[in-house]
Amino acid sequence: MAGKSVRDMILSLLAVMAAGFVIYYFIPHSGGNGVHAVEYRSALSSAERAAPYQVLAPAGLPSGWNATAVEYDGNDPQDAEWTLGFIDPAKQYVAVRQSNGPVTAFLADATTNGVKQAATSTVDGKAWSHYQGDRYRALVLESGKVTTVVTGTESFANLEKFAATLK
Repeated sequence: MAGKSVRDMILSLLAVMAAGFVIYYFIPHSGGNGVHAVEYRSALSSAERAAPYQVLAPAGLPSGWNATAVEYDGNDPQDAEWTLGFIDPAKQYVAVRQSNGPVTAFLADATTNGVKQAATSTVDGKAWSHYQGDRYRALVLESGKVTTVVTGTESFANLEKFAATLK
């Protein structure tokens, strides 16, 4: 009786392993790059209609950029937030974040408690302030009631290049 019980367990284990192999083989997955790309154009279109400010997104990014995060929170029209994040071809994170809410709280969050640096960057004729945060660097543009942050793990020079694509 004990031999039959062990035999049944082994057959069950083989059946489960075969099913797992079939599922793994036939279900699409990321291919090992660890990037879970998301489609953002419909969310961008919705945010453009709903936001009380001009929502920015990159135009003309070269191949290899994958959107990984997109969110618009317009529950409070006086504190609406837009986020669009990417993994670039160098596997670095870069995002644009915007808000028309309280600047101090938004900047603390968007720059990961960033500290304003003395340096600035000029992108398309506008002066962006440099912030260095706990995990990210950030370029910050305060324009009227809207604060725009380009943030990520890239260098300030590469953040400038990304900011130049925003339309």
